[in-house]
Amino acid sequence: MTFSEISKIVDLSPYPRPKVLNAEQKAESCEKLLRFLLRERGMIAAFSATYEKKRSLVRGYMNERAALPVPADLLALQDELFWTESVERGMVEVDSIAFNEQGIGHYQGDIVRVAADAIVNAANSSLLGCFRAGHVCIDNVIHSAAGMQLRDDCAKIIAAQQSEEHCGDAKITRAYNLPAKYVLHTVGPLVLREATQADRAALRSCYLSCLDLCEEAGIQSVAFCCVSTGVFNFPREEAAEIATGAVLNWKLRRPENKLKVIFNTYLDADAKIYDDILRMM
Repeated sequence: MTFSEISKIVDLSPYPRPKVLNAEQKAESCEKLLRFLLRERGMIAAFSATYEKKRSLVRGYMNERAALPVPADLLALQDELFWTESVERGMVEVDSIAFNEQGIGHYQGDIVRVAADAIVNAANSSLLGCFRAGHVCIDNVIHSAAGMQLRDDCAKIIAAQQSEEHCGDAKITRAYNLPAKYVLHTVGPLVLREATQADRAALRSCYLSCLDLCEEAGIQSVAFCCVSTGVFNFPREEAAEIATGAVLNWKLRRPENKLKVIFNTYLDADAKIYDDILRMM
């Protein structure tokens, strides 16, 4: 499915940025969101709790929620709260990252802070995000920070495709309340015992599919997470070699394309691997 085909299914125009809330307004928005999510579950908010507890419940219930319509007034409340949180986390501008001659850089930190044109999500084959409340996988983190619209967009794409997402492909949605403009969703290979040639080819395809989608969409900067190296169990060192090799070869074949590619890591072990590889480029 191409960028133009996806743009007929979901809206890919720039998402408007809402106002930033103060602490009192955040608490009020969180309370209203929690009441809405509880009503959907047939429950009543008849308890007192700290803001942190209520915010945790909002995330958990949102994670478990199916891709269903949300009233516009509730989405507006969600957007104000989630965008305020993005501002409070602090945004990492692309210009603050060091790039080599090939336009490849590395950033260690939370990918939901990166203000690139696009960030890459390591999705599952349903493309709907992680349904485990509060789970720390990248899929859950991105969906939880972006907002409920992200799951709804992914559901529309899967419905139009009439099949689960294929390993190695990529789809694009708006990033909603993240600093990025878009999220690229790709499903990496699940390694059962040790990586096979098919697994390696599929992982390489994840990166190439995302890069091709960037080119088609006119994206000028993209931040890749470490696809398949978490719960999908791909060996970290080999995954990094495949990722950097795929990106470098893609860029060398397109010298006119000035796409900036960021390898985003979170763990120290992954950061060291990418730093070592990029130093040799």
